[in-house]
Amino acid sequence: MTDTTARVSVTKEPVRDTPVPAPAPRRARMWRHLTPWIFLVAPLALLITFTYAPIVNMIAYSFTDWDGVSPELHYTGLENYTELFTRSELFEVFFVSGYYLVASAIQIVAALYFATVLSFNVRFRNFFKGVLFFPYLINGVAIGFVFLYFFQDGGTLDSVLALFGYHSDHAWLGTPFSANSSLAAVSIWRYLGLNFVLFLGAIQSIPGELYEAAELDGANRWHQFRHIIAPGIKPVLTLTVILSVSGSLSAFEIPYIMTGGATGTETFVIQTVKLAFQFNKTGLASAAALVLLLLILLVTWLQRRLVPDDKVDLV
Repeated sequence: MTDTTARVSVTKEPVRDTPVPAPAPRRARMWRHLTPWIFLVAPLALLITFTYAPIVNMIAYSFTDWDGVSPELHYTGLENYTELFTRSELFEVFFVSGYYLVASAIQIVAALYFATVLSFNVRFRNFFKGVLFFPYLINGVAIGFVFLYFFQDGGTLDSVLALFGYHSDHAWLGTPFSANSSLAAVSIWRYLGLNFVLFLGAIQSIPGELYEAAELDGANRWHQFRHIIAPGIKPVLTLTVILSVSGSLSAFEIPYIMTGGATGTETFVIQTVKLAFQFNKTGLASAAALVLLLLILLVTWLQRRLVPDDKVDLV
């Protein structure tokens, strides 16, 4: 008995090549490359007009004796810079920045503490977040006038201290130490909210599973802060330090409104403004402003070199 085997012929369909789209026309490719630059024309024009062009003019004025009013100005070379570095009183104002540097350190520590505490489940935490951030929303001029009445003789501070039985005839803005300390304390209250929000956003971006795993391993809040929060917010912490140092060197509105630079509270920026608009030495003021800009850039560069922004992978 023979078996018959049916042969099935399998016919394979020819493989069709995927059609390759035709290249876009040359004009379409050109518009595709130009479109981002079209959207950037307006912001770049504003940036160049109101930022870089004034900086170039300031550099040019720093080599002249222009008084800010006269249409004539004469090139003086490095005379303004020589005067700036040889007159000690022009650089003594940088010692006032030390008060604001200390205030910045206190401000960063306080902001980091509040951000860490309020990042966990705490009662009324949204209320406290608003209370901490609210001072940063107030205009700096208004804050200056409010605290001017707060620290004046017989003002709010003396009235509050009198309620606790403490009567003082001390003038809070009467001596260089007390005046600068008072102004630095106002700057802490003013800018605490900004650092607080930066820290809070960085802490909340850390995955919650890390906290749960740490709690299962028996880690307390301090261990969580040391091994999870601190490494995770290092880039933001570096940014806040840079902003605080540059802000301390260029403090202006609060001391200018409250004291006008009197009683040993004159900062480098207040001195620069007085040179330009009170003594009509725009050339010297431009040189001082350029030196301050270079100093801030130098401090920022040194800080970035000493504390590199290393990427930390917590997961």
